[in-house]
Amino acid sequence: MPDLLTHALVMYSVVTVASWRYERLTPSFVTVAMMGAMIPDLTKIRLVLPSYRVESALGVPFDWFALHTAGGSAIAVLIGTVLVPREYRTRVLSLLALGAASHLLLDALLVNPSGHSYAILWPLTQYHPPTPGFYLSTDRWPAIVTGTIAGAVWARTRRLRTSRDP
Repeated sequence: MPDLLTHALVMYSVVTVASWRYERLTPSFVTVAMMGAMIPDLTKIRLVLPSYRVESALGVPFDWFALHTAGGSAIAVLIGTVLVPREYRTRVLSLLALGAASHLLLDALLVNPSGHSYAILWPLTQYHPPTPGFYLSTDRWPAIVTGTIAGAVWARTRRLRTSRDP
């Protein structure tokens, strides 16, 4: 779970800092970006509904892991985008995509014994990019670091808002 928290905190920090300049990025849209960062981990649904059960019900090959790739995340982003009112779709599409892309980028930095990541850009390519192996998904230190940064961003945002209010 530290990995999922890290993804959410990174997007909170990035989009909140962007909101200092762009007023259209309200706290609600910061939340949208954080949800986008969680899209690839929808693969965890396999813990409740295994892939083989879906495969037998549909009668076609199926694997939840596809959501943890660029192609699967793009489909989930598009689904999320059509669920919001038309006037917000461009912003929601951008923020969900940014969140999912940041998740995949951070996952490309994970430790892998082979020295290569999984096929992140599937279905565009089956290429397994090399990974520098900065951290494990079970490490707590990335969540601590991003939590500290997010706390600083939150404090700065709060100061900015109180200085603007008369």
